[in-house]
This record gives sequence, C-alpha cells and structure tokens, in this order.
Amino acid sequence: MNDPLPILSERGLLTDLDLHFARFMNRLASGGSPELALAAALASHATGQGDICVNLRQWARRWTAMAGETPAFAPPPTGEWLGILRASPVVGRPGQRHPLVLDRRGRLYLYRYWEYEHQLAEDLLRRAGETPATVDETQLRADLDRLFPRHPQLTGPDWQKVAAAVAALKQICIISGGPGTGKTSTVLKILALLTGQAGGRPLRMALAAPTGKAAARLQEAIRAAKPALGLEPDRLAQIPEEASTLHRLLGARPDSAYFRHDRDNPLPVDVLVVDEVSMVGLALMAKTVDALPPAARLILLGDKDQLASVEAGAVLGDLCFGGGRFSPEFRARLTALTGEPLPRGRITPPPLADAIVLLRHSYRFGAASGIGALARAVNGGKAAEAVALLASPPGGDIAWRTLAEPAELPAQLAEPVGEGFAPYLRATREGAGPAAVFERFNQFRVLSALRNGPFGVEALNGLCEAALRDRGLIQTRQDWYLGRPVMIVRNDYNLRLFNGDIGITLPDPDEPERMRVFFLGSDGALRSFAPARLPEHETVYAMTVHKSQGSEFDRVLVVTPNESSPVLSRELVYTALTRAKQQAAFHGLPEVLAGAVERRLRRSSGLRDRLWVEPRVGRNG
Repeated sequence: MNDPLPILSERGLLTDLDLHFARFMNRLASGGSPELALAAALASHATGQGDICVNLRQWARRWTAMAGETPAFAPPPTGEWLGILRASPVVGRPGQRHPLVLDRRGRLYLYRYWEYEHQLAEDLLRRAGETPATVDETQLRADLDRLFPRHPQLTGPDWQKVAAAVAALKQICIISGGPGTGKTSTVLKILALLTGQAGGRPLRMALAAPTGKAAARLQEAIRAAKPALGLEPDRLAQIPEEASTLHRLLGARPDSAYFRHDRDNPLPVDVLVVDEVSMVGLALMAKTVDALPPAARLILLGDKDQLASVEAGAVLGDLCFGGGRFSPEFRARLTALTGEPLPRGRITPPPLADAIVLLRHSYRFGAASGIGALARAVNGGKAAEAVALLASPPGGDIAWRTLAEPAELPAQLAEPVGEGFAPYLRATREGAGPAAVFERFNQFRVLSALRNGPFGVEALNGLCEAALRDRGLIQTRQDWYLGRPVMIVRNDYNLRLFNGDIGITLPDPDEPERMRVFFLGSDGALRSFAPARLPEHETVYAMTVHKSQGSEFDRVLVVTPNESSPVLSRELVYTALTRAKQQAAFHGLPEVLAGAVERRLRRSSGLRDRLWVEPRVGRNG
C-alpha cells in the first residue's frame, strides 16, 4: 500500500500532530509499514475528535463509501490490516503495555485511553455489584415517605423517590433526566436519606461538577432548598453547602495530567455527588472514580441526551445505555420500599442496570409547553415534527425566524439582543453590585454551534456589540468598557481562573475611574482582577452551545448556519434548546435544522460493550 497520509492530510482528515505520531510509531517499530502509520494516525486523530478509539473495520467501510468508485487509495483488506498490526512490536493486546492496543473487535486505542476505559469499567462494575453493609429499611421507608409525598401531577411511578431508594441501597447511583425533572432536588433528599442510614456517624459528603458555572448552580440550588428538608440539626449540618469543580476537588497540579488525590491518596469522603456528568470526559471520570475510597458512595447526575464532553468520550451516554429496567429481585425490593409500581423487565439485565434511574416527568415544561414538545421531538429524531412545531409554536416559549444569509443577521439580532441585554447594562449604569449585574446578565444569551465564520460566535459577538452600541447601551471607544462580558479561554492556575469562567467589567469600588473584571466563584464569592492580568479571553454576549453546558438562562437565541455542518447534531439542538427556562428562539433554515435533528452523534468507544455486553456474555456463557 502506498503512503495514504499525505492524501488524508490534504483533505483535512489528519492533523500535523497525527502525522508526527504516525512517523514516531514507525520509528519505534524499526521501520514499520504504511499500514501501521495509517492506523496510528487514525488512532491519534480519533481522540482529538472526541472518540476513545478508532474502529478500523468501520473506518475502512466509511472510507470506501466516501471515496467512491475511484478512491485516491484503498486500505488493505481488514483482516490483512489487523494481522499486520498484531505482528507489530508497538501494538499490543488488551492488558499489554504497548503504545497502541488493538482489541478483538478491531478497535485501536492509544494505550492511556485503553487504560482509562478498562479501569473505569472495572471500578464501576465492582461498585454496581456491591451493597452497603447495613441498611435500616424501617428508617429508609419512613424517610422516603416523608421526603417524597405524592405529587398531584404524577400519573406513573415517582422516579425521584425510586432514585433515592436506589442511592440508599447501592454504592453507585446514576440519575439522568432532562431539564425540570428534579435531579438537584432529588439528590438533596438523597443526602438527607443517607444521614439517616449512618448509624449516628457523621458522613463526609462532597459536591462537585466539571465547571465552575455548574458547581455554582449546584451549590445555589442546595443552599436554597436545604432549610425546607425538616431534618434534625445534626443531620442537616452534614449536608454540604459548597460545591467545587472536579479539578479543584481532586487537587489539580499545574502543567500536569495527574491529581493530588488518586487510588493511593483517596478523597476523604463517604459520599460524592457529581453533577452535569454529560460534560465529563473519560479521563476525568476515570480519575475521579479512581480517587474514591472503596466504601464511598458515588452519585452521578446529568442528562444523557445532551452533548457529550469536549474531551474524549461520551461517558454518561455509555453508562445509561442499558438503563431503564431493574433486575426482578431488585425491582421487588424497590417496590416494597417505595410503594411505586415499577415496570417489569423480560430479561435479567447486567449489574449496572440496577444503579440507573431515568427521571421522566418534567415539572418545568408541562403538556402545553413548546420547549417540552420540541425537546421530545428532537430527542426522538423527529425532524419534520420539530420543524412543524417551530413553524406553528403551540405556546409563546419557542419561536422561529428564517435566516438564509449572513447579511440578514444585523437586522435580525438588533431588537432581541438590545432587549435581552438591556437590563444588565442598565444595572451597570445605575451602579448595581456585581452579584445583581450577574443575575441580570444570565437572563439572556445568544448561542451558536460554530466558533468561526459568519454564523460563529466571533462574528456574532461583534454584531451584538454593534447592536448595543447603536442603542446607546455600551460605549466601545475603549476595549474595557463598562459592562463588557468576557470568558476565559485558557486556564491560569495561579489566578484560579479557568476555561469557561465568565467575568463582567465594572468600576473598581475603591477607584471608580478604573475598571476591573469581576468573577463570581462557585462558592458565591466575588473576585476581581485588573484587565491586564487576565489570561486569554474573549467577549461573550454569544457563546458556543458546548460552552453553554452547565448554564441556564431565562431566554436564548440560537443561530444556526445556512448549510449543514458536521457539528450540527440532535444532541446540539437539544442542548441549546434546554438552556432556556422560559423561551428559545431559533434563527436558521428549516432544512438545516431538520438535518441536525436527524444526525445523531456517536463516539467510538468500547466502554458501552464493557459495561453492557461483556457482563451479559460472561453471565450466560
């Protein structure tokens, strides 16, 4: 086979890093071969695209279909290709410490990603098979009935109550649900339940999330709802009111992939709650679980239908793949404890299924909600229904404007951007405190799928500034004008400012003629910095949908490009839509939106097989 790497590089299917890695593998293999170089480059490229591995069988089929009748090159027959790789000194079988790992299904990994996947699967399955040493079922039943009175809206099982019972009975509990299904209120009640199962021993609990914004939201929700639990003071005091980022919890080290806490130096916790797990990549999840003491409980919260993490992996989607049915024995125990009629399964599922609860009822979006109806259509891949809902909205909470050309953007953005950001900008002029300014700023946001191009956030932020300037709401003669919002895009561990943190430019209280940039921490504390000290940043009236994860706004305006793009997907549309609590307006072309709803993102990984297929095969054979 001739060297295919230049061809793939010219087509933008490989990066310079992929090419260097491929050549390095060939040198390590004392010459190697074009087949090894191609496979190594593809494995490198896969992790940069969010995949854990590259499935060489699938890649060969996709390339053949994409290249047509006269391909620029033809990969070798798959069996021959895999044989060449297995004979290479740099390619090992699962469990062997080689730079590349090839499994029996034709999945090729960089070794560290195989190790993350293997370690995480083993740890999760072990926890799924374990139960707490003692459970006071009398106390548990009483607490469940008191904390989860029957809600009048419910017509089926109270899945929040079921989730709480699962968390009390298992060492791991995974709770997935859409917006308004009560994930955070459920986990607060779970923590209350667990204080009653500790036998009088104080529990060490920790709350965490992947980003500062998500941690702040979790913390705010816990603090607001905690007083209403009605617990005895000693039990109430055990429930934490502070949440941190996972990096801070684990003890991030500057310029290092390793954390202070790991298996040899575990976290000092009995219960760990992680929110917004859809945003957590494979490596971070593996390191989090690795740092958890063997007897500690792990409670994971998220929405499996959202976009997967920016980093490699789709961990929450893989975890929840087989969820929704309990084993007969566990179902009977849950029914006895909760009094809830649970659906029966036809087969006994793998062990992890008993740890998963899917919250189904949205208390935020009722039957008449346009956002709720559109979210269901998008999740179901019903493109025609989604477009029809936007064309004739059932309520006032979703809206559509056709946007065909970039030249139409200034006129379409002017009014909604002016109205959306006016409250916070007026607050800055009136001398409102930073906390009040942040509250108003988070009422509205412009979202886009893209960073670059006329429909990307860079262009949109410029258009937003122009619209606000034309209305007299901002003065942009200086870079650091009153009210300018910025997002950090590069971590600075010394300043404790991280990618995704948002600040707003306001006068220095001690020297009002000077501007400082204020940031609201996950602990609710305000910090301010001179603009010159900030790490790399950008203006943030508009942000990518990926960056919006972990945030909610009263209203969002979503801009989609006028042609299809690989980043447009069902998960992206759903994530953008569900950032809105009150209204979501989409600007774009119906056919582009329909194509996005029909396109489901699938990341190449072996985690799903490890959790759901291999345990079943092992049990049956």
